Amino acid sequence: MNSLVTASQLSPVEQKNNQLLLEKIRLYWNAHIHDLEIATQPIGSAGFFKELDAYRFDKLRYLPQVVNFAGYKNQNLLEVGCGVGIDLVRFAEGGAKVTGIDLAEVSVDLAKKNFEQNELPANLLVMSGENLQFKDNSFDVVYAHGVLQYTANAQQMVNELHRVLKPGGQAIMMVYNRISWLNGLSKLMKVDLEHEDAPVLKKYSISEFKGLLKPFNHVQIVPERFPVKTKLHHGLKATLYNQVFVGTFQALPKSVVRPLGWHIMAFARK
Repeated sequence: MNSLVTASQLSPVEQKNNQLLLEKIRLYWNAHIHDLEIATQPIGSAGFFKELDAYRFDKLRYLPQVVNFAGYKNQNLLEVGCGVGIDLVRFAEGGAKVTGIDLAEVSVDLAKKNFEQNELPANLLVMSGENLQFKDNSFDVVYAHGVLQYTANAQQMVNELHRVLKPGGQAIMMVYNRISWLNGLSKLMKVDLEHEDAPVLKKYSISEFKGLLKPFNHVQIVPERFPVKTKLHHGLKATLYNQVFVGTFQALPKSVVRPLGWHIMAFARK
């Protein structure tokens, strides 16, 4: 049975295996704070969160261009896999009424510190995105950026996002593109991707991602994240990447490179 079946279709043994895998995922993300390696400030300090925010939105320059963080004022917004709350803070600063959940307790504790230091309200909970403890039709917006690829049963998480979203509400999601410049380059240069050692890391083609999102009435797919110079890696490979590959890729026709974006964004309506 493939990984895209729903929890209700799993046998008791498969359900047990799914829970064991979720536990491995929880343990992994408790030990691996996303982008921690670039931080120079003490973990949990104001400087720490500012560093992570600056790095994230330098690396993902496209994100504030395609997601209007200030566009959800007074709307109930849920982020699944909120991590330490970097994106969720931006939604809250824009006036959204935010709820964030994460499987990792360490992340939720840090997210609470992040919101406290920014003097912003939020409902932050330890919870699995595959089993959301919210009523049907609870949220105007659900956001899961870079989460589906790391969970045990991605279809079950999509089904849960759909269930808790109000009719007409918007789901914003991102997965990694299997047919992308970064996936190909990592294999060619023999450089591991971030969190390639995670218990689950699944990449999708655009058509596979669309198949995952069948519960939604309307889906817009936007490939994003194209090469920018790396600050994380060093040495000869990093120099070749920064000085040769980035410029060459950016010079290619947009119609050719657009579908090869490392991130596949989806904007879906219930």
